[in-house]
Amino acid sequence: MKEAQNEKQMSKSEKSWILYDVANSAFTMIVTATIPIYFRSLAEGAGMDAAVATSVWGSATSIAILILAVLSPLLGAIADYENMKKKIFTVFFAVAIAGGLLFTFAPGWISFLVFFILSRIGYSACNIFYDAMLIDVTSDERMDRISTYGYAFGYIGSCIPFVAGLLLILNCDALGLPMARATQISFIITMLWWVVMSIPLYRNVHQKYSVPRQEHIVSGTFRRLGATFQKLSKDKRLLFFIIGYFCYIDGVYTIISMATSYGGEVGIDSNSMVLALLLTQFVAFPCSILSGVLAKKVGSMRMIKIFIVMYIAICIFGYGLDTEIEFWILAVCVGICQGGIQALSRSYFGKLIPKEESSEYFGFFDVFGKFADFFGPLIISACAFFLNSSRYGVLSLIVLFTAGLILLALSEKHNLHKE
Repeated sequence: MKEAQNEKQMSKSEKSWILYDVANSAFTMIVTATIPIYFRSLAEGAGMDAAVATSVWGSATSIAILILAVLSPLLGAIADYENMKKKIFTVFFAVAIAGGLLFTFAPGWISFLVFFILSRIGYSACNIFYDAMLIDVTSDERMDRISTYGYAFGYIGSCIPFVAGLLLILNCDALGLPMARATQISFIITMLWWVVMSIPLYRNVHQKYSVPRQEHIVSGTFRRLGATFQKLSKDKRLLFFIIGYFCYIDGVYTIISMATSYGGEVGIDSNSMVLALLLTQFVAFPCSILSGVLAKKVGSMRMIKIFIVMYIAICIFGYGLDTEIEFWILAVCVGICQGGIQALSRSYFGKLIPKEESSEYFGFFDVFGKFADFFGPLIISACAFFLNSSRYGVLSLIVLFTAGLILLALSEKHNLHKE
C-alpha cells in the first residue's frame, strides 16, 4: 500500500520541473493566439495584404526556428558538461524575456518581427535544456507520466495569464485603454508570469547526469558531436524514430503556430479564434494526463501512432474549414491530440538515449523538431503566397503525418530485431 502511494506522489524536483511548463506555456499561448493577430493589425495597418501578412508571419517563425536548429546540437553538447545545463538555460531565458519586452513596445511591424524572432529563439533554446532536465528529475518508469503532466498543467496554467490579458483586451473600451495598449499589457503579464513560475526550477532542479569537462571544451565538444552523429546513424531504431518525429511533429507544430493566421485568412472572427484556442487548452489538460495513463497500458509508441492518424483526419477537416463552428470543432480535436503526442514523443526519446549525454541528444532531437517547425510554416506561407490560399498547405501536411507513421513502424521493426 505504501509503495503504491509513493508511486503516485511526486518529488519536489518533479513538481518544479512541471511548473516550468506552466511558466513557458503562457508564452506559447500568446504566440499561438494574440501575437499573430497583433502582428496582422500592425502589418495591415501599414497597408500589407492579408495573404502576404500570413506569408511574412510564417517566414519570421521559420527564421527563428532555423537559427536555433543550427545551434541546438552545439548548445546541447556544451550543456552536458558538469553544472552547465542550468547556466546556458539562464542565458537564453534572459534573451527570451528581453526580446518579449522589446517586441511589446515595438513601433512598427518590422521591429516587432525582429524582437519576436529574438524572443522565440530564447524560448526555444530554453526548451532544449528543459526537456533534457527530464532525465535528471525522474526515472524511466515515471517518465511518460511526468512528461504528460508537464504538458497538461502547462495547458491549464497558461490560461491564467492569458485569460487575464484577454479580459483586459475585451474590456479595453470600458477601461479607457486603446486595444493596442491593452494587448501590450497582456504581453507584459505573460512575461512576468513566465519569470515568477520559473523560480521553483532554479531552486529545486539540479543536473544529475553529466560528462567530464575537457581541457579544450570547443574542440572536444565538436568531437563529441561527431561521435554522437555516428552513433545516431548506426542505431536504426533511434534514427528512424527521430526522422519520423521530424515528419509528424512538423504537422503538429504547423497547426499550432499557424492556426490563427489561417483562421483569419478564411474569415473567422478574431475573438472567436482566441476563445476557441482557449478551449483547446482546457481540452488538452485532461487529455494529456489521459494519454500518459493509456501509454502505461498500451505503450507510448502505440499512442503516438493513434494521435498521428487523428491528425490526418484533422488536416482533411481543416482543408474544408470555412465557418466559425468548424473552427471550434477543429480546436477541440487539436486539444485532444497535441499534448499527448508531444509529451509521449519527449519521454519515449528520453528513454532511448544515454542519460549522461541527454542535452546533446535532445539538441539533435530539437534540430529535427525545429527544422520541422521551419518547413511547416514555410509550406503554408508558400501556398498563401503563390496560390493565394493556405488551404492546400494544410492538406499537404497529410503527407508528413503519413511519412511519420511509416518511419515509426520501421523504428519498431529495428527495435524488435535488437531485442
